[in-house]
Amino acid sequence: MYTPNRSNIVQIQRNTPEYPVRLLDLCDPPDSLYIYGDIRLLDLPMIAIVGARAASPEGMATAHYFAQALATEGYLIVSGMAKGIDGAAHRGALGLGQSTIAVCGTGLDLVYPREHLDLAQAIGSRGLLVSEFVPGLGPKAWHFPRRNRIIAALSLGILVIEAAERSGSLITARLGCELGREIFAIPGSIQKPLSRGCHQLLQQGAKLVQCPQDILEELTNYSKPAFKLI
Repeated sequence: MYTPNRSNIVQIQRNTPEYPVRLLDLCDPPDSLYIYGDIRLLDLPMIAIVGARAASPEGMATAHYFAQALATEGYLIVSGMAKGIDGAAHRGALGLGQSTIAVCGTGLDLVYPREHLDLAQAIGSRGLLVSEFVPGLGPKAWHFPRRNRIIAALSLGILVIEAAERSGSLITARLGCELGREIFAIPGSIQKPLSRGCHQLLQQGAKLVQCPQDILEELTNYSKPAFKLI
């Protein structure tokens, strides 16, 4: 059963030590965050994995694989708990017994999409759910670009796996680029619409990724976590 409610969701104010310092890179950092789960995870180095909701089976398998490989190397996987690539990335990390962070576009006492109720339960138990939206606030179209900026700011790097030419994943990558984050993209067939967003990023200077090591090589200057949850 999904258990977050107004009594056990923790609110973190911007002027407190628990507030993630990387969010202060934003021009409009949230005044406060609502969290449910292990607050210690906010101190770990994070890599975002994002992509299409209507992802292909190949894209889902790729997200799952990269999430597991990067989590094994000590990086925390962060995504938006959406259908498709987001969900596959979260499940990849959880499948190894690792933690993951989901940044949500609703209040944390609600789950969107509803079919991810079991995923939200697992993340709340093993990882961390984060939102800037007050409990009780349901999904609105404008919530998701705001959620994406938090994903971008928290992350050291952003990996895009399958994205249309106009997609929320490209918004996340663009925001990450503006914040100085590393941007990675996996190429695909020129015949597939979901390759076009990644190809656009590559044309704009994102690093072409063929294996997890391509990402790890770019992040060698970042410190690994001081502890590992099991």
